[in-house]
Amino acid sequence: MAEKASKKEKTPRQPMPEQAAEARRRNFDEVPLGYSAETAITEAQRCLQCKKPSCVTGCPVSVDIPAFVELVSEGKFSEAIRKIWEKNSLPAVCGRVCPQEIQCEGECVLGKKGEPVAIGNLERFVADYERTQGSGEVPRTAEATGKKVAVIGSGPSGLTVASDLLLKGHEVTLFEAFHKTGGVLVYGIPEFRLPKDIVASEIAFMEKMGLKIECNAVVGKTVSLDELFEDGYDAAYIGVGAGLPKFLNIPGENLINIYSANEYLTRANLMKGYLFPEYDTPIAKGKNVVVLGAGNVAMDSARTAMRLGADKVRIVYRRSREEMPARAAEIHHAEEEGIEMYLLTNPTKFIGDEKGRVTSMECIQMELGEPDESGRRRPVPIEGSEFVMDCDLAVVAVGADANPVLTQSDPEITLNKWGYIVADEETGKTTKPGVWAGGDIVTGQATVILAMGAGRAAADSIHKHLTWGW
Repeated sequence: MAEKASKKEKTPRQPMPEQAAEARRRNFDEVPLGYSAETAITEAQRCLQCKKPSCVTGCPVSVDIPAFVELVSEGKFSEAIRKIWEKNSLPAVCGRVCPQEIQCEGECVLGKKGEPVAIGNLERFVADYERTQGSGEVPRTAEATGKKVAVIGSGPSGLTVASDLLLKGHEVTLFEAFHKTGGVLVYGIPEFRLPKDIVASEIAFMEKMGLKIECNAVVGKTVSLDELFEDGYDAAYIGVGAGLPKFLNIPGENLINIYSANEYLTRANLMKGYLFPEYDTPIAKGKNVVVLGAGNVAMDSARTAMRLGADKVRIVYRRSREEMPARAAEIHHAEEEGIEMYLLTNPTKFIGDEKGRVTSMECIQMELGEPDESGRRRPVPIEGSEFVMDCDLAVVAVGADANPVLTQSDPEITLNKWGYIVADEETGKTTKPGVWAGGDIVTGQATVILAMGAGRAAADSIHKHLTWGW
């Protein structure tokens, strides 16, 4: 056994082939190119098949990782995807955008001494294999219960709730405010990280399971929660996300060509602004772009600006590299593509021309002091270090607040001081009877897989309520 483990440890982690940086920085094609079947099998055979698999503990939706990886190692790809589907209805998405390095792969025993098993790459492989070469067979659903559930918001938490409840035999209708489903998966994450066809395929799969969809439906405006219950729905789940833009509130922020990341990425992604004039949704294209913030949204914005033809793109962040919240892979890809990092730098005002267009940004240099409430060292201005940075387009990517459209329309739903829904941590139950909530509208901005975990817990609770009245 020890000899077998040693052999597996000596097999190197199989790298994911990628587009060359010089080519991809000017196109919107997906960056990682995926594993071949042979590479996937080789990588899967590195798994130690631990008796107490900590990788499963690190997965917010508790996928049976050793089981699906072992099936891949045996070349049983169709069986592998079905094993994943038992817990995760969006494997092609999660394989691409989940922060595996701090979740499942972060707990992998092989990672203690060397490189962990590439769980995310394997998940992506089997999902893509099923989509392109699989049977198209959908999981069998339980006998119809006659119960109806309204799921409001078609992002990752809403899609997870919908899928789980369909499998349990309930009738589910998805209400989406935009003209297309997918939530943040389609309006927030760029094509080069998560192709829209992938998301559409995952949702089409759910439609084959019986999912009903109503787009352009703004619950809280076009219809209320109470009206949904009057129409015969037995339960409702709110997964409307955190889509209210945050700004810096500094002088000059209303100048032309200063965008919130929400608008900039929505216009580029969901509205296909990057394909103008093929799609009639033009987007501002700067030559000298600054992006404020250092999370995944900031990296997405910066890399989008580069692909739209910018000569220079800079990330401006008031803390140091160690505090950057973006995934290491996204920072690495951005730097490979020529995006510059201005760290320990804080904008203090925007400067414009006589036509009201932004031309530059005044900044001050920072140093790190004592930790603040987030646990990160607080940035402190360095007196006399002000300087001016030229820019003709700025994207503010410093987070987002709770979407208020639905939550403020129903007084029975209790909100916290930040405007997020107060919901039970274990079940997702809100203070309004028959209503559950989860994802970013409860936690604030977080990851796709954490939103899915909340959806899974809520679906279990909704099922118990509908079945046994719990």
